[in-house]
Formats: sequence, C-alpha cells, structure tokens
Amino acid sequence: MDVKFRDRALAEVMALHGDVDAQVKPLVALHAERLQCRRGCSACCVDDLTVFEVEAERIRTHCSEVLASEPHPIGACAFLDGDGACRIYADRPYVCRTQGLPLRWFAEDEGGAPERQVEFRDICPLNESGTPLESLPAASCWLIGPTEDRLSELEASMGSGERVALRDLFQETNR
Repeated sequence: MDVKFRDRALAEVMALHGDVDAQVKPLVALHAERLQCRRGCSACCVDDLTVFEVEAERIRTHCSEVLASEPHPIGACAFLDGDGACRIYADRPYVCRTQGLPLRWFAEDEGGAPERQVEFRDICPLNESGTPLESLPAASCWLIGPTEDRLSELEASMGSGERVALRDLFQETNR
C-alpha cells in the first residue's frame, strides 16, 4: 500500500475512532451504575473477531511490539494480557469501543415483509441489571449501523473490503 494513501487511511480511521469515543462517553456516564466493564473484564473479548483491513493496519502500525509477542491463548481475544486487560486499548478496533453498552440495531422482520425493519437490542449479560433494554429511550443505546457504514465506506475507499481476524495479525508478524 502506498505510504501516503496508508497514512491518510490511518488518519481517517483514527478520526472515526475518536468520534466513536466522544459519542460513547455520555452513554458510559448514563449507564455507569449498570456497567460492570472495568480493566481486566474480558467477557466480551472473544476470539474470532474480525476487523476491516484499515483497522488491522492501525494495529499493525501502532502495536508492532505487541504483535511481536505471543498472543493470548485461543478462546479469548489474542490481544488480552494474562490479567484479561487489553494490550492495544488505545488502538482497539471499533467493535471493542462500544462493547458492554446497550446496543440497538434494525434488521428485517423474520417471516415478515423484507422491507419491514424491526428493532433489536442487546447488552453484555454482565450489564443486564437496571432498566430493561426494551424500556430504555432509543437515544440511550448505541445505534449499530451508521458507524459501521462509515467504516465500510472508508474500507471501500481503500479498495480491499477484506476483513482480518485479529489473531491472524500475530501470525503475519511472526512468520
């Protein structure tokens, strides 16, 4: 990848991550009582997560020291340390920046007309206590969709559209 092009893509993905962090901050404050997420909590940090190439490139560029080390054993995210803390927290991908929050998204109604969209909600089981998800105002949940679209457009502008398994980043480095 051309260095200038890569640098522009990295700057754009970092700006996207910064926007997500700014948008998530008030939701974290709003749900502070219910959120059990703390340093070392890794219930949502599962293996087999994939990211777009542009986010993988951010990790390759800023986390080469971690990638040169051993990944966390299979079964949990490869980037966890022995205490369950994220070793790439500042450069973690988008999906990790919203985990734990009440999430909402729209999908086609099963068995219904394809044009009918139904709202779904979910939250980490550790954070279920408190107001039931279905009772929360829409604005107090992270809407899945717009940021994914923005990330997908950024990826498309790079031309690859490929997704990369986080664990595979270690294999690339240690070949």
